[in-house]
Amino acid sequence: MKKFLAVLLILGLSLVVFAEGQGEAKKIDYPTKPIHMVVPWAAGGGTDAVARVLAKEAEPFLGTTIVVENRTGGGGAVGHSAVSQAKPDGYLIGLTTVELIIQPHIQEVPYSHEEMAPIIQVNSDPAAITVPADSEWDTLEEFLDYARAHPGELQCSGTGYAGIWHIALLDLSQKSGTEFTFVPSQGAAPAVTELLGGHIDFVSCSPPEVAAQVEAGQLKMLAVSGNERHPNFPDVPTMAELGYDVQTTVWRGVQAPKGTPQEIIDILHDAFKKAYESENFKKTMNNVGLGMVYRNGEDFKKMIAESYDTFGEIVSAFDL
Repeated sequence: MKKFLAVLLILGLSLVVFAEGQGEAKKIDYPTKPIHMVVPWAAGGGTDAVARVLAKEAEPFLGTTIVVENRTGGGGAVGHSAVSQAKPDGYLIGLTTVELIIQPHIQEVPYSHEEMAPIIQVNSDPAAITVPADSEWDTLEEFLDYARAHPGELQCSGTGYAGIWHIALLDLSQKSGTEFTFVPSQGAAPAVTELLGGHIDFVSCSPPEVAAQVEAGQLKMLAVSGNERHPNFPDVPTMAELGYDVQTTVWRGVQAPKGTPQEIIDILHDAFKKAYESENFKKTMNNVGLGMVYRNGEDFKKMIAESYDTFGEIVSAFDL
């Protein structure tokens, strides 16, 4: 009997030690040094501004500094590949953009979106079809009817060739049975200048990029992509509610290399979520004209996968 009790005692002590060991294993000492956040676009731009204020607001919750690094080139490929190829220890992360899932369909890139671990999405903006205020079209349907009757006549700009707003236009073209002539530009700003000068017929870009001209009465917005109307332009319908399921949007979000421990992902998510909810971040997003949209890592990952497939279909259909 004594022998039996001794065995039970030993087993009991072993279970206690094991349980304590398991509890300790769940406590990760992170972070213990500065975190580097890669931005795949140049300093001074909208993505850079988002990254810097997000980093600043998250630092108090992480107890360390976040160093923002701009690694540009290759349409975002340089910065995105730096994140995907980094050691998955939580000390190099990135503020990734929609180009992450566009470029692989256009050219060879040294990364895959599947090599990333999504942490949090903080932004999304739809495409807006915008025309001169004195144009003959007051609704999207009037505009599309004209385009169907005059295939290839209407000229549009808003971004470079195979950029996000070009793809949004092609998405609408495919779903509405229309054909447009796309004029590549260095971005929305020069495209809007061309539109105001009468050199093109309309632009495809985000609502914030034409907001000043719309509010000044120089331009009018006919419709936006996505499922929800833009909060700053509630009277502008979505393409979806008009029968054209165009879901192409631009987005920004924080990701880490695949293989980063979930405990670290959770720590980062919670810190960036608090940063996202801060007044300073909201003010910055408003100042740079970017929409705030939150998704946790799991939902962000799902959205990325679905958008990747959609972009692939569009690129293939138009042989970009």
